[in-house]
Amino acid sequence: MNKIVLSIFLALSLTACNSYKYGSESGSQKSNLTIGVVKSQVIKGKTSQDEILKLFGAPNLVSKNKSNREVWSYNKMSVENKAGSTDFFAGQRASQSSSSKSFDLIITFDENDIVADYSVVSTAY
Repeated sequence: MNKIVLSIFLALSLTACNSYKYGSESGSQKSNLTIGVVKSQVIKGKTSQDEILKLFGAPNLVSKNKSNREVWSYNKMSVENKAGSTDFFAGQRASQSSSSKSFDLIITFDENDIVADYSVVSTAY
C-alpha cells in the first residue's frame, strides 16, 4: 500500500513541476524577433523590405500612415504557466503562477521600400 501511495505522489509531483509555453516560442523554430536582431540587422535608410521579410517573415499587420508610407507591424507573445504542487501530507495545494511577455516591432518604410524608421515595445508581466 505504501508503494502505491509513494508512486502516486511521485507521479503527481513530477507532473506539477512542468512548465508550459504558448505563443510563437512554443514551436520547434525559434523566432528571430528579438531586440538584439532588430538593433543589429535593421538599419534606418539601408534595410529593404525584402531583407525584413527574410529576417522576420511576413508581418502580422500591414497598413499605411498619414504620409501614405507603408507600415509593418510584428508581434510576438509568450505565456509561461507553472502549475503548483500538491502536498499530500499537509493536504494543501500550492497556487499556480504565470508570466507573460510581449514584443512589438513597428517598421515604417520610405517610398523606395527602405526602412525609414522603426520602434520596439517590449513588456513583461
